[in-house]
Amino acid sequence: MKPDFTFCVAPMMDWTDRHDRFFLRLISRHARLYTEMVTSDAIRYGDRARLLDFNAAEHPLALQLGGSDPKGLAEAAKIGEDWGYDEINLNVGCPSDRVQSGQFGACLMQTPDLVAECMAAMGAAVSVPVTVKCRIGVDDQEPAEALPALVEACAAAGVSHFIVHARMAWLEGLSPKQNRDVPPLDYPLVYALKKAHPDLTIVINGGIEDLAQAEAHCQQVDGVMLGRAAYKTPYLLADVDRRFFGDERPALSRHEIVELLIPYAEQLVAKGTSLHALTRHLMGLYQGQPGGRQWRRYLSENAPGNASNAAVLWAALEVVQGQEQRQATYAAQSEAG
Repeated sequence: MKPDFTFCVAPMMDWTDRHDRFFLRLISRHARLYTEMVTSDAIRYGDRARLLDFNAAEHPLALQLGGSDPKGLAEAAKIGEDWGYDEINLNVGCPSDRVQSGQFGACLMQTPDLVAECMAAMGAAVSVPVTVKCRIGVDDQEPAEALPALVEACAAAGVSHFIVHARMAWLEGLSPKQNRDVPPLDYPLVYALKKAHPDLTIVINGGIEDLAQAEAHCQQVDGVMLGRAAYKTPYLLADVDRRFFGDERPALSRHEIVELLIPYAEQLVAKGTSLHALTRHLMGLYQGQPGGRQWRRYLSENAPGNASNAAVLWAALEVVQGQEQRQATYAAQSEAG
């Protein structure tokens, strides 16, 4: 089946781990999910089960790799495919000190021929799609030249799917956090890239805050990728399947999602994993809803100290339901005068 890149959730370091992805999959059946970036050498020489294991429910799921050695990336890509991932993505956008010292991530924007060599090696090693996630340029590059140069070099190497974070990355002078906000967004440049290369799949990323904005972008490119908005207000994904994939089945309610997470949490703690490994991703589930503040407070205060007690989730849900009932009672009394 042809992969669908219409709506994706971005790879985010320290955020999109397997527990977060399992949670997000309960909200959307179709959104394409991505791992945190994993270096090719970590996969080749490290604890593969810890780095690569995932729940089968997470599909469609992409593995994002970091690295700049074609041979090492090809080996890691093959391991990822054998592990069951649906896509292998190369990070050509992360501006952190770690990737700069290793000469990969956003640094690779400066060496499009090397990126193309890496992608060709990965593509030859696997049968699943190999894709690139990049910036529009770094430092003193001219984006209108740097972005097409990278894309055209990779396309000549057989790459057909690109995810473009529509900002420059400043490797000098800005922190990774600032690089997510300070460089201005240039959506028209990404639109122009799609217009110039209608045969390529172009997904746009950066600064997209809600589904209305995402739909507007989809009029110009093939798909959208949301990052922080999807993490901090995860229930916005509840309408993704209908709006982007034509799936009219009703989404699970927030309460139903929590109820389904409880057996998952019980399995985690039975294996010795802290409950906090899951609950830290759930803080935004009730964002903007009655009981949302109480939900966050209860989990913050109780999950870390009860790391082996999955019943904390039941108790947190009861706190929310109690607040909802109080709000409903107050509203009814106000209406009655």
